[in-house]
Amino acid sequence: MAVNEITTATFDSVVAQSTKPVLIDFWASWCGPCRALSPIVEQVSQQMGDQVDFYKCNVDDEPDLATKFRIVSIPTLIIFKGGKPVHTMVGLMPKDNLVTEIQANL
Repeated sequence: MAVNEITTATFDSVVAQSTKPVLIDFWASWCGPCRALSPIVEQVSQQMGDQVDFYKCNVDDEPDLATKFRIVSIPTLIIFKGGKPVHTMVGLMPKDNLVTEIQANL
């Protein structure tokens, strides 16, 4: 599964209408840890895409979403279930840790 971009305009329909949990990676192009985490999120999306929908949100392009979810440090990953945030992870992490965190919140 590819990691698609999510915007303020598509957020409600994507997150609220998903039948699976949704993971959103809040990032920015100038953020080194964000760039390091991106391929990890891509790998995990390939591995777990049948269980979770994966999206990215550029905080510079979508400041309203960043403000809505109180993103103060990036990268921040939020898992949503039923349209509501249920788990937040902040910072760069190894692939195994990310998989463990996601599995614990399915």
